Amino acid sequence: MMKIGELAQQTGLTTSKIRFYERIGLLKTVDRRSNGYRTYPAQAVLILGIITTAQRAGFTLDEIRTLLPSDLQHWDHDALMDALTRKIADIEALQARLAQSKAHLLRLVQDIQARPDDMDCAANARRVLANVLTESSENSNITPDDVRLLDRTDRRLSVSASNNKKPTSR
Repeated sequence: MMKIGELAQQTGLTTSKIRFYERIGLLKTVDRRSNGYRTYPAQAVLILGIITTAQRAGFTLDEIRTLLPSDLQHWDHDALMDALTRKIADIEALQARLAQSKAHLLRLVQDIQARPDDMDCAANARRVLANVLTESSENSNITPDDVRLLDRTDRRLSVSASNNKKPTSR
């Protein structure tokens, strides 16, 4: 049995994070001594390792809670395999959306940089916007989630650009 400080040192987690996992029911192997101190079995290191690994893989705490058995000897193999397969599919879908968003942004950058020498910045902005609107109406494979992602990105870019307040020669 070990105290919370020892467990934190072995896992690299903070004591508050360990207490949080205990409070939400992910870490169940906790004993309390008469003085109120928590003590943890060696198995707690493994459980916390599983939790942190699953979080890095993209699993939510609720997903981890449903997959993590109360006894590590009794895994539901089929449920675990289904969850892992679904998470892989989620990651692949996200990668595809991100690749599409990146391609869109790269085209946008190229379009902005392709400003004719005799065109001022405002006219270039109208030209680029017209191209974007034409492309968006022709490109029906962009999902609403992609548009929201791009909208957030575009807003960040426009806000950071306006915060620069550098005079431009364009």
